[in-house]
Amino acid sequence: MTHESVITTWRQLLHPAKSWALFANGTCVILMEPADDLAEQAKELLSRYGPVQAGTPAGNFTTIDLDDAPGWAVTSHHPDILTYVAEDELDARDDLTVGLFGRGKRDQDGHELTIVHVEDKRASS
Repeated sequence: MTHESVITTWRQLLHPAKSWALFANGTCVILMEPADDLAEQAKELLSRYGPVQAGTPAGNFTTIDLDDAPGWAVTSHHPDILTYVAEDELDARDDLTVGLFGRGKRDQDGHELTIVHVEDKRASS
């Protein structure tokens, strides 16, 4: 899985008028009310809502089987933060394994905060 393939996947999955940022491990932050600095806004959201804290809502997730791309989206306790898990990342296909893996990727992104792509749709909306 490359960053380019994940960017392509999120473009397929998200509404074309939405601005969003992609982090190094596949976590996407959708910016429903885009600010002047999209990258900084996405980092602020993910630093607050990305790291996993066991026993809190930050540990919650849902696994979504994708119709428009191979793999899954793993939700978080914030409705605008999702993590992509490609089919080739795991041997197991059950929701718990995929969800825990995706949650781990979100946690890593929430600590590292490395943005690899920003999709700015403000001018085209």
